[in-house]
This record gives sequence, C-alpha cells and structure tokens, in this order.
Amino acid sequence: MHWPTVDPLGAALYFLRMSGLFYTRSELGAPWGLGLPALPDTLMFHVVTEGQCWLEVEGAEPMLLQPDTFTLVPHGQGHRLASEPGELAAPLFELPRLQVSERYEILRHGGGGMATAMVCGAVRFEHPAARQLVALLPRVICTNPASGPPQEWLQSTLRFLAAEAGELRPGGETIITRLADILVVQAIRSWITADPGAQRGWLGALQDRQLGPALAAIHRDPAHGWSVASLAQEALMSRSAFAARFTELVGEPVMQYVTRWRMYLALQWLEDERATQSEVALRLGYQSEAAFSRAFKRLIGERPGVARRRSVHRLGGVYG
Repeated sequence: MHWPTVDPLGAALYFLRMSGLFYTRSELGAPWGLGLPALPDTLMFHVVTEGQCWLEVEGAEPMLLQPDTFTLVPHGQGHRLASEPGELAAPLFELPRLQVSERYEILRHGGGGMATAMVCGAVRFEHPAARQLVALLPRVICTNPASGPPQEWLQSTLRFLAAEAGELRPGGETIITRLADILVVQAIRSWITADPGAQRGWLGALQDRQLGPALAAIHRDPAHGWSVASLAQEALMSRSAFAARFTELVGEPVMQYVTRWRMYLALQWLEDERATQSEVALRLGYQSEAAFSRAFKRLIGERPGVARRRSVHRLGGVYG
C-alpha cells in the first residue's frame, strides 16, 4: 500500500459515528443560569440560535457564545451556561422540560429579560478510535464559521439548524440530530487542522506520511497476523527504523499497540454487541479462546466472560 492512496486521519474520523443521548431546545429569558452535570464519556455541544450566553468550564476562561458559533465540551465535564458570568445556575435535570420524544426535549426557563435560544445536546462515541481521539481534545472547542470563505457551508448548516429548532416541524427532530452530528465531527476536524497540539502523539502519527498507513492498516484489519516486519512494509520503512519511530510518536511499541487495539475492539463487541467469547476470538484471528482470554485479561484486567455478563445484565431490560 502506498501512502498517497490512504487517508489515515480520515479513516479515524470515520469512526466518529455517535449515539445521541439527548438533545434540548432551550428558550431562556434573562436572568437565567443552567448547571450541566458531569456526564462521563460524553461530548456536550451548544449552539446559540438567538441572543447570547456565557459558558463557564472549570480550567478555562468564561466564553461568550453568540449565534453562528458551535461550541463543544468534549470530556463530559460539568459546566455552566448563564445570561451573565456568575449568575446563579439551576441544575438542568431538576428543571421541568417538555419531552417531545425519547431523546428530544424543550426547556423554558428564566426571567422576562433578553431572550436567548439554544440547541444543546450530549453524544457518545463508542468506537475505540473515537475514544482515543476524543481523549486528546482540549477542554473546549469553539468553531466560528465567520472566520473565512471555506467555512460558509458551516454557517449555513448552523442557520439551518436554528431554523429547524425555531419551528419544530414533522421530521425536525431527525434533521436537528443529524445536523448536530455533522457539526460535532466538523468541530473536531477543525481543531485537528488548526491546533499545533494535534500534530503530536497518536494524532501526529496518523498524519505522518509513513506511520499513517501502518496505523490505518491495523485499524482496518485488526485480525490480520501483523508483525513488525509486515507493518514496516506498509510504512515503506526498514523494520528497525519503523519500530523506533512508532514507539517515539505513538508512545508504545507497535505490537503492544496492535494487541491493545484488538482488546478494545473485543471489549466493545462483548459489551455493545453481546458477542460470545468464541465469536470475538474468531473475529480477531486468535487460534483459541484460551489465547484470546489470556490477552484480554492481561490488558483489560478481567476475563471476557465477566465483561459480557456485565453487559447482559445492563441491557437485559432493553433486549430481554
């Protein structure tokens, strides 16, 4: 495989397929404040469609949010939204909300002052590539589409979302959630392009002319019998030079990365797809369940059967 024919970073972004936990359209009148609780393993986003508000996240400067901006809080960290900095914040989930559907609700809150309208949501990525990428993101990402002509389509998308939120027509919930998904991925992509921090470590390796194809090959075909030599061939490098460069950029030896990647996939299949231990071992190319079980326990800290039983218990009420 030659490097110009593959887009390793694009392949990683492909894994940013998300499941939405909830989406809220808020109609707010000053003075008002909302306290959003920590939601582990989620990304929370905010789009102001009318008026303005302040975002306060611990460890970051207060940020003024206005229309035509898309703001992402990637690490599920609790934060505050308010008409003014320091405004008393009511816990979001303790306020009455109109439940439009299982995942979409409308919130009306505040006094009779200046109006602010927003669309907010929480989404979760399930794939290991997505989780690894999200872990590298800063506390807050704010995308301003007015920064140049290449962002005109993003500005149009935000306005389309605002129009749908302002008058929820038949199918509007679906349109809003799909647009929000696109905007989350675009915000992450914009950060990768613009921030020097995205050029180092695992993300830097994905964008590396030589290591990128090797990483993409591992992600694409984790069951293949990879070796240092075969992955060096994907990178068009000598075995020793490839091994040293991989460890330097990614932070661990290449075969350790291969095993860890396989076990993260196995955990996902066991927990989310309720696959059996034998099915997962076969999908990952292991010759025996015992070999797979040993590798899984060494990396994850428990046997595959334990992870699967926990998932069956957790999902029993949904599927049972």
